[in-house]
Formats: sequence, structure tokens, C-alpha cells
Amino acid sequence: MAEVRTRGFDRLVNFSDAVVAIAITLLILPLVDASSEVAKEGIAHYFQHNFWQLLAFAISFVVIARLWMVHHQVFGWIEGYTSGLLWLNMLWLACIVFMPFTANVLSDSPNGRPDVHALYLGDLLLTALAMQFMELLIVRTPGLLSDEGRAQSDPLRGWTFIILLAVAMVLAIVLPDIGMFWLFILFLSRPVYLLLARMLRPRERAGV
Repeated sequence: MAEVRTRGFDRLVNFSDAVVAIAITLLILPLVDASSEVAKEGIAHYFQHNFWQLLAFAISFVVIARLWMVHHQVFGWIEGYTSGLLWLNMLWLACIVFMPFTANVLSDSPNGRPDVHALYLGDLLLTALAMQFMELLIVRTPGLLSDEGRAQSDPLRGWTFIILLAVAMVLAIVLPDIGMFWLFILFLSRPVYLLLARMLRPRERAGV
């Protein structure tokens, strides 16, 4: 049985929230640097000239916000942590901190470069995997997960997101002209999850 540490758990959560807040704030800095164009050329020119920067900001803001919401939900199920969970959380935070850099690279490379798409979506995929392994560790560690969390936890939902994200990354590399718009396939998460649950859950109940 892994040691569950309750002392300092609030510090861990607060530290994680602060890192995410800083990372999501850093996304706007390239647009702030370009804001002088508004006074010189007008708003229409600014939006036209900085379209890819604005798109990268919007996508990355939504992505980080969604990742934080999942992190907030999962950590709401527990009141302690293990050393393994601590290091997985640090990996997750490292990916979050790296995201403003990948967003800037994306916004500066609007010509559909596969390597840029791989960098951005690869970081996102690693972030999702880190969160998934944190949830699995929490579920499998005795005394760490609350009864409410055990009722709400469903690793299949996370795997569904990861599978679709991996597909989006492959498509963005193979067909780079569509680029980040491949992320729209993530809206299929719900129907794909229901399909996988229908296929896999009967086997789980049967003990397969």
C-alpha cells in the first residue's frame, strides 16, 4: 500500500493552480506586444495581421482551461497524495508551462508545417496522458479516493479523449493544410465514449 500524505495537500493544489494561472496569462503576451498596431493601423488591420496569433491564443486558452477543469475535478476527489502522484502532477505542470511556447511557435508558423503541429499537439497529448495516469493512480491507491470520487471516476472517458487527440495529431501531420482545425474531432468524444462503453463494459462485467 502506498503512503498517502495529507499534510501539505492544500499547498500542492494551490501551487498547481498558480502555475496554471501563470501559464494561461503568458498566452496573451505576444498579442500585447503587437497591440501598438491598433493605434497605427486600426483594429481591422490588427485582427487581419494577427489572425493566427489570435487563433492560437483562443485554442490554447480553451485547452488549458479545460485541462485545469479536469485537474480541479480529479483533485477534488482526494484529500492527500502519494510521491508518485506528486511527480505525475509535476509532469502535468511541465506540459502546461510549455504550452505558451508551443502556442507562440504555432502562431508564428501559419503555413501548415507538420512539425509545428506535432510539437503543439504532442505537448497536449502528453498533458492528457499525465492526467490520465494521475487518475489511474488515484483510483488504484487504497485510502486516496473518496466514495464520491469513486462513483464519478471513469478512466474510459479520459482514454476516449486521448485516442481522439492522437488521431487529430496524426491527421494534422499527414494533412497539415487543415492544421489545428482537426481538433474539432474532439467534439466526438461523447458519442465515441458511449460506443466504447457499450463495447467494453459487458466484457468487464463478465470478468474478461
